[in-house]
Amino acid sequence: MLYSFFCEDAPNSLSLRKQHRPAHIDRLTTLLNEGRLILAGPNPAIDAEAPAEAGYTGSLIVAQFENLNAAQQWADEEPFLKAGVYQSITVKPFVQSMP
Repeated sequence: MLYSFFCEDAPNSLSLRKQHRPAHIDRLTTLLNEGRLILAGPNPAIDAEAPAEAGYTGSLIVAQFENLNAAQQWADEEPFLKAGVYQSITVKPFVQSMP
């Protein structure tokens, strides 16, 4: 089943985000290579694709997992969460209607 991960950044976490991005991307790349990643990306703090020092407010990830427990366990090991970039991750079942 698909699950959405609503990740909320901690205030003033841009420098931590930059520092821990390689580990975060490695985990997403693993899901991608396994054919389980549907989409992933950050939410800019301003209306711009490259917000520079304005930074981000969080991220959205949609990926396939065996069940909600497995999805939550994956979220709990997120490098951004452990490093304090994300202050929270909410995991919910997701049904893709389109496309």
